[in-house]
Amino acid sequence: MDSIKAKRYLLNKLETIEYFPFGDDVSVFKVKHKMFATLALGKGNEKGTGGKMAGHYCVNLKCDPEEAVMLRDIFSAVIPGYHMNKAQWNTVILDGSIPQGEIERMIDNSYMLVVSKMTKKDQASLLLHL
Repeated sequence: MDSIKAKRYLLNKLETIEYFPFGDDVSVFKVKHKMFATLALGKGNEKGTGGKMAGHYCVNLKCDPEEAVMLRDIFSAVIPGYHMNKAQWNTVILDGSIPQGEIERMIDNSYMLVVSKMTKKDQASLLLHL
């Protein structure tokens, strides 16, 4: 999955908006004012990533802590969330090594984890359409 497909998939999630609180080079995706993903181009100088992100778009996704560790064990392109809570976020490097369907599943899970923490009223307005 490339950055264009990832962005399109993220924006197709119900009531998702994109904004740029960290500058023009980092897209933040929110559902009802709650962040569930970021998308940015890796520069290669990201501390603690071993240069893995260099030249690749990367998406940060919320994740169940146990699943986060399993995904990191399975996919070398999944690392602890860069600039995020490392227990609850993963950074997925869009280098072509992970099947598109798996990335879509991770995006869906991130979205639903955020929705599950919303008020019942906010959840109801979204879940009616899912």
